Amino acid sequence: VVETGSHGTLLESGGTYSRLMAAQAQAGDTEALAEREAPAAAAETEPGEAAEATAAGTVRAAAPLPALTVLRRLGALVRPFLRKLVVSFSAGVLFQASVVGVGAASALLVGQLIRGGDITFHLVLLGSMVGLASVLAWADCWLPHDLAYQLLAEMRIDIYDTLDPLAPAYLTRRRSGDLVSIAGADVETVELFFAHTITPAFIAVVVPVGILTVLGFVGWPLMLALVPFLVLLAASPFLAQKRSDRLGGAVRRELGHLNAHLVDSIQGMREVASFGHEKHQIASVLANSLRLARAQLAFHKDQALQASFNEAVTGIGALAVLATGVWLVGLAEMDRALLPLATVLALLAFGPVTDVARTVKELMETLESGRRVFEVKDEPVPVRDGPGVRVLDRAGVSQDGDGASPRDGTGAQVQEAGTRALAANGGAAPGIRFDHVSFGYDAGSGLALRDVCLDVEPGQTVALVGPSGAGKTTCAHLLLRFWDPEAGAVTLADRDLRDFALDHLREQVSLVSQDTYLFNTTLRDNIRLGRPDATQEQVEEAAGLAHIHRFISRLPAGYDTAIGERGVQLSGGQRQRIAIARALLKDAPVLILDEATSHLDAINEELIHQAVARLVQGRTTLVIAHRLSTIRDADRIVVLDSGAIAEQGTHDDLLRANGLYANLVMTQLVGASEPAGMAGG
Repeated sequence: VVETGSHGTLLESGGTYSRLMAAQAQAGDTEALAEREAPAAAAETEPGEAAEATAAGTVRAAAPLPALTVLRRLGALVRPFLRKLVVSFSAGVLFQASVVGVGAASALLVGQLIRGGDITFHLVLLGSMVGLASVLAWADCWLPHDLAYQLLAEMRIDIYDTLDPLAPAYLTRRRSGDLVSIAGADVETVELFFAHTITPAFIAVVVPVGILTVLGFVGWPLMLALVPFLVLLAASPFLAQKRSDRLGGAVRRELGHLNAHLVDSIQGMREVASFGHEKHQIASVLANSLRLARAQLAFHKDQALQASFNEAVTGIGALAVLATGVWLVGLAEMDRALLPLATVLALLAFGPVTDVARTVKELMETLESGRRVFEVKDEPVPVRDGPGVRVLDRAGVSQDGDGASPRDGTGAQVQEAGTRALAANGGAAPGIRFDHVSFGYDAGSGLALRDVCLDVEPGQTVALVGPSGAGKTTCAHLLLRFWDPEAGAVTLADRDLRDFALDHLREQVSLVSQDTYLFNTTLRDNIRLGRPDATQEQVEEAAGLAHIHRFISRLPAGYDTAIGERGVQLSGGQRQRIAIARALLKDAPVLILDEATSHLDAINEELIHQAVARLVQGRTTLVIAHRLSTIRDADRIVVLDSGAIAEQGTHDDLLRANGLYANLVMTQLVGASEPAGMAGG
């Protein structure tokens, strides 16, 4: 403890507290003590601010895909692996043939014993079939799973690739835990289709047909006795499909809800503990778990009834064949030595069909998991790559270092889309224009921006201020093309953002947001997010400019320190400075500072301001802030209210206009004027 006392006493002492407060008093900033409340209308909400949930909306319900459509689309995923599928398929068929061969050899051995003949050949045959079956059993187990797990890896990568262009619009309408469940548990369930459905389904047709053919030669009444039971067993899964489909879908949905709730509960465990909310949270987890348990019990009860029915059909069918065989032996129309063979073949015919019927339990879950996966895959992408832009290089040198570039009609050299920096207006910093832009986050929720017209000259710093929900962060989102405007256009270097390839566009912009996401890896890797190929010297230089290098150097592991999930081991100010170091390292020509100093104390904020002052030189910058110390020195201040521009100008001009900006400033000065006077005295 350095010092204690009342506010006035500590200011008069001229110590640490006085230094912390002096910067705020000088700027007239007391953390926006009476910041205006956002208007209540849904039209003024935006993600990143208080009313995000209203604007985000919910996932629209869609008719579930038919089962055959899901199966067809799952089957299409196997086409690139056709050779592996053929080998796996062949191994499964040969294994089932060897199983039938073992049964037939055993039955023939018994028949030979009944005849009293020599059994040497039959013993050798049986031993050979057993050895062959054991090898094929290994192949039948290994090869389908080798194919399935490779496909699952491809599916997970594909799901992530699908979510990438959907973010962040789609993520505001889906719980992250549910999406994790889709990419994890649902994709894992699809493995059952690839490893345990394709080959068994074919075998369930081929083996019974082959056995029926053999029984037809042994005695056609045996075949007729077996056919009704095989048909009944094969039809049973389809008769129960709708019910099983409904129950399996309920299981997958409840599992997704539980996973999403668990993610929320675990990530918010600190808040739960601090508010003494443990009992309520445990009760909520229990309620979700019980709903899942009820859904699982209903599903497995249905599957148990189907399994019992299948066993009954199999047993009665085998008895029917045996009784028919005894009848034929009694009529002397069949050799009694063939009776064991007929009975064993009848039982073997039921095996593949029973396996498929048993697999229906997993198949229903697979269908629902496939639906959930394809639901994400079928989500329309709100923002797509443009055709690419050609950027004029007035220096006449290709910026991508690939040698000569094509020439335009005037002979000036141009470069294709994909280069690292834009060249516009004779400099590296492009201008930004909002040309009559209107935008709403969700249908029916109104507009977050209304006919906004804004020009930011190359290299200029423009601050966006206004009440919460006024549309400030929305402007940043549109500049990054997270969404496209409903009307009007946003341009960069006089080119519509919709013409850019997304990667090329986002290479031009560095974002430092209020809610900084840090990954559960090292400090070095988190800073290198701005430029993955950066050297250690470049990382340390960026960290030094962001005033975080000294702190990192004092850690035992330095830049190799793991910071935990979401950077939980760092303070809010330290996380903010890591984000600033990322932006410094990226070194993009356009900079967006969205409440970039909101978690810093006055002394560190002044240090960051010095770093940012160097950073914005030669760059086009948008500053979004409530703290006047952050935006008062901007080249121009744009005041937004209810999604529209209320006024714009310099700090002094807007104060003289005595409008909304002056009102916001006076609100902050209410608490700052007295401390400033006391400090001066």
